[in-house]
Amino acid sequence: MSRSVAGKHLLCVSNDGYRASLIVRRVYAALPDSAAEEHGLVRVIDESGEDYLFPRDLFVAIELPRAATQALRKETPNPALQRTAQSRRR
Repeated sequence: MSRSVAGKHLLCVSNDGYRASLIVRRVYAALPDSAAEEHGLVRVIDESGEDYLFPRDLFVAIELPRAATQALRKETPNPALQRTAQSRRR
């Protein structure tokens, strides 16, 4: 996976140690966190709708078509959380 995953989508390929938080084969939004990336971690919005750090090797970065990205943004469980996630990408 590339060093920077900010603003990208990640496919969960393993949830070892995080079964309550991550679902394998689910797409997650990555948020910018350069300090976490230096330690092999990524910040993603998990099933609770909150952002947390997870080991980078649980995910692979994927590119989605624009329509898919827009559809995923619409499914954000909390509009305030969506605004928070968007402001962190800047």
